[in-house]
Amino acid sequence: MHDRRGLKHRAAAESRVVPIPPELVGILRRHVDRFGVADDSRLFRSGKSNVVAASTYSRMWKAARGLALAPVQVASPLAGRPYDLRHAVVSLWLKSGVPAPDVAARAGHSVDVLLKVYAKCIDGQEATVNQRIQAALGGLGE
Repeated sequence: MHDRRGLKHRAAAESRVVPIPPELVGILRRHVDRFGVADDSRLFRSGKSNVVAASTYSRMWKAARGLALAPVQVASPLAGRPYDLRHAVVSLWLKSGVPAPDVAARAGHSVDVLLKVYAKCIDGQEATVNQRIQAALGGLGE
C-alpha cells in the first residue's frame, strides 16, 4: 500500500513538476503552516505521525463525497475513488484542447501511453478539429 519506490519508469531520485492552481497552493500552504509536515516531508500523517491508513482515506473520501455531491451523485459511481479525479482532469485537459505532450508531462505519462489510455476522450471532436484547421489556414476554401 505504501511502497517507497520512486516514480514509474524514472530514476530513484528523479522528480517531476506537477503544476497546480494558485488556490490549491494557498490551501496547502495554510495546511503546512497549521500542521507542519512529517519528518519525511509527507503533508498528511496520522496523529502519531505515521502513514495515514488506506481505510482512513476511504472514510474521509466517502464523507467528502457526501458533502460535495448531490444525493443522486453520491449514489452513482461519480468520483468513487480519489484516482477518478486524476482521470477526470486528464480527460478535461485533452477535451479542452491542451496539446497531448503538455497533458502527458503534467500527468506523468509518455504521449504514447496518454493516447492509448485517453484516446476516447479526444474522439468525436471532428467538427471542432476541422474548424481549427480551417481557422489556421485563414479560412481557405470557404
